[in-house]
Amino acid sequence: MIARDEPLALAILGVGHFGRFHALKAAANPRVRLVGLADADPARAAHVAAEVGTRAMTPEAAIAAADALIIAAPTRFHHDLAMAALAAGRHLFIEKPIAATLEQADAVIAAARGRVLQVGHIERFSAAFRAVVEAESGGRSLSWDAIRVAPFRPRSLDVSVVLDLMIHDIDMVLTLAGEDPEAIEAVGSAVASERPDFAVARLQFSGGRAAVITASRVSLAMERRLRVLGTEGEMSVNFLDRSLAVLRRGGAEPVAAMPGSGIDRATWTDHDSLEAEQGAFVAACLDGAPVVVDGAAGRRALKVALAVEAAIGGA
Repeated sequence: MIARDEPLALAILGVGHFGRFHALKAAANPRVRLVGLADADPARAAHVAAEVGTRAMTPEAAIAAADALIIAAPTRFHHDLAMAALAAGRHLFIEKPIAATLEQADAVIAAARGRVLQVGHIERFSAAFRAVVEAESGGRSLSWDAIRVAPFRPRSLDVSVVLDLMIHDIDMVLTLAGEDPEAIEAVGSAVASERPDFAVARLQFSGGRAAVITASRVSLAMERRLRVLGTEGEMSVNFLDRSLAVLRRGGAEPVAAMPGSGIDRATWTDHDSLEAEQGAFVAACLDGAPVVVDGAAGRRALKVALAVEAAIGGA
């Protein structure tokens, strides 16, 4: 753990679309001293470095200059960069997915003993996810139906939609279910890239509980929803318009056809999830705060995502 009264010397490896946002947040954080950044494209590294007031450097120099690293490079580079950073004794934040394979994830987790290792499942830090977790639905949840679709954008095409978008909802469902699935079925197809651009997965949990997760990056419009069915009723969440409704026994808004039941409605005020996520990493490094999304959580989501990809390949 680093002294609390000193800012965290932080460097960023990979400053593409999302890495640049990490750099902007780090540069504005009074608890961080952004010592440098690196990217496979030197011109991009120089541009972002000038934008945030730091230096562009090689990955090796960035690792040497920092106490902690954020890896926001493409997934295929996660393992090698992480192992180099951990070998140097650095704390580490890795954007999702933690690695390209379970073997790589295991190696990173093993190498991180004694160091902070956080994986970038940003939804855990969103106001929306907090609202879902805190909603009083009552009873036992039996079924989850998650939808995350968006129009095509030519980025993150080095991975399938499963590792690009679906993995967010995989992590969310695993957190809500509190266990790993017993069986996985999936369908999907490539449409605009060389890898699956849409996928529908069914996760079977113990006791007959199940989740259906739909993800697409080739849709006509954005849609983000979650429906949870349980022994006491239903929760319906629209993440885009920040609305949550729970139909349950004793709900505040009466339903004429269901005496004794009613609807409780809620909303939330969005906050900067990336700032919250990065702030949690800094707190773990400087204060010894618990890591919300650790290596084990990142591996769990990756394991299910890879199983979904395998099921698509065998469909």
